[in-house]
Amino acid sequence: MDPTKGTPITIEDKPLFDSYLKKYPPEISELTFTNLFIWRKYYDFLFLEFKDHLIVYSKSFLKNKWKANEIRRNDTLYFLPPIGASPDLILIDLIQNLNHIEFHKVTEQIAENVNQNRNLGDSRIEIIEDRDNWDYVYEIKDLIELPGNKYRQNRRWLTKFLSSNNYEFSVITEDSINICKKLQLEWCVRRGCKDDEALYGEQIAINEALEHFKELNYKGGLLCVGDKCVGFTFGEMLNKDNVVIHIEKAHIEFEGSYQAINHLFLKNCYPDVKFVNREQDLGILGLKKAKESYKPHHMVEKKIIVKK
Repeated sequence: MDPTKGTPITIEDKPLFDSYLKKYPPEISELTFTNLFIWRKYYDFLFLEFKDHLIVYSKSFLKNKWKANEIRRNDTLYFLPPIGASPDLILIDLIQNLNHIEFHKVTEQIAENVNQNRNLGDSRIEIIEDRDNWDYVYEIKDLIELPGNKYRQNRRWLTKFLSSNNYEFSVITEDSINICKKLQLEWCVRRGCKDDEALYGEQIAINEALEHFKELNYKGGLLCVGDKCVGFTFGEMLNKDNVVIHIEKAHIEFEGSYQAINHLFLKNCYPDVKFVNREQDLGILGLKKAKESYKPHHMVEKKIIVKK
C-alpha cells in the first residue's frame, strides 16, 4: 500500500463506503460513513482501496488527543481496522510493509487473530487495551421500557419529564434542520465549546451532519417543550442487529430531557431492533457514570496495535 495515494473523504464517496459496509457490516461504532464523513476534518481522514479492502487512515489522527506524557513520531500513520473479508490479514500485510504505524479501534477478535498469526515474521507488535473507547451496547427493549429496580433512577427522571412538560417529539426532517442547528449552538455556548478542542470539533461534526442530512440519510429525533426545543439526537443502523447513536444533545435545565430524547427516539424510530450502540465514554467520568447507569448488555472491546 502506498500511503501517498490516499484521498480525503467526500460526500460523493458514500456509495463506495456503503457498498463495503453493507457487505462487511461493522461491529464498532466508528465504521459508518456518517461518522467517518462528519469527523473527517477533525481527524484528517484519508482512504484508499487496497487488495479488495477499504483502508481509512490519518497522518495526524491523535493531534493533541493522546496523553501528554506520550511521544508520537511526526511520520506515524494511524489506521482504523481495514474493511473487507480479511481485515486481520490486511493489517498484518501493512505491519510487514510499513514503518511507524498504529491501528486504532481494533476489535478483540482481530487483535487476537493478528497476535496468533505466524506470518508477522520479524515484525514486533504491542497490543494496548483501549478501555476509553469501548462501545456500550444495550437492549433497545430495556431502554424503552426501563423495567425493574435496576432502572429505577432513570425511570424516575423520564417520568418526571413526561409528566411535568407539555412536550412534543418529532422525527427530524429537512424543515427542522435549522431548529437543530439553533439548539446545538445554544448548547455549545453554554458549554464553552470554543475553549474546548474536543467540543469544538464535535460542534463542527454536528454541523456537517445537519448540513448533509439528506445525503447521509440517517434518522433523527427532535424534542420540544412548548415553543422551545430542548433536545435532539440522530443515529442509523450499524448492522442488522444494532443501531448506533451518533449524537444526543439536550438542555439539562429540563430535568429528564436526556432520558426523554433517548426513550422517545428508540420507541418511535427503532422499536423492532434488538440492540443500540451508544458509543464510548472517552474516559470522561461523568459520561462513564451515565452510560453505566443504563446497564449495558455488553461492551465492544477495542485495542490499539502498535508496530514496535
